[in-house]
Amino acid sequence: MARKALVLGATGLIGGHLVNQLADAAHIGQVVTLTRRAAPHPAAKVRNEIVDFERLSDCASLFEGDLLFSCLGTTRSRAASLAKQRRVDVDYQLQAARLAAEAGVAHYLLVSSSGADPNSRSAYLRMKGELEREVLRLPFPRISIFRPSLLLGDRAEFRPAEWLGSRLLPLLCTLPGLRRYRPIRGEQVAARMVQVSNEPGPAVETFTLDEIFHY
Repeated sequence: MARKALVLGATGLIGGHLVNQLADAAHIGQVVTLTRRAAPHPAAKVRNEIVDFERLSDCASLFEGDLLFSCLGTTRSRAASLAKQRRVDVDYQLQAARLAAEAGVAHYLLVSSSGADPNSRSAYLRMKGELEREVLRLPFPRISIFRPSLLLGDRAEFRPAEWLGSRLLPLLCTLPGLRRYRPIRGEQVAARMVQVSNEPGPAVETFTLDEIFHY
């Protein structure tokens, strides 16, 4: 039976590719993108819903479906403060996950990050780790977490650190023992997520670094 997929972060690097791939996937009957601003898509089975992330509970019915793909995220510079970044990277995603769990979504698929750890010294990795910890407490029948390394691809905004890393890491990762840390393209992460959503799996699974390439 074709399934209904919900997508957070549909306009981002991974999310954009994910929506395109879900639109072409035979096991998906409908894709609902939940965005702050209008994000139309040419595919007939993709429906865009504009939501106020500060009032997600007002649109709880939109979280009814079979799969929730969570690719939402921002940077500290774009959010203008660490507190505002946390609002997007943790609070919005956790609230959406809770609504989806309450609505009976069976499979939650989260884009996290390599090194995610609630005890990390890095604020970014700490936020990712905290989100993972909290969603694992929710009653989803199945949770799949993806921890990619540096993401490559065209973004709407220029990120200097990522630009530099995209040039240096491919060279460094040719050294023995470092290959599994090589950067990955956004469409590759999306493809792995789509594949996992169409296969049976354990109640909880985490795909780290080079494991995401294997599809």
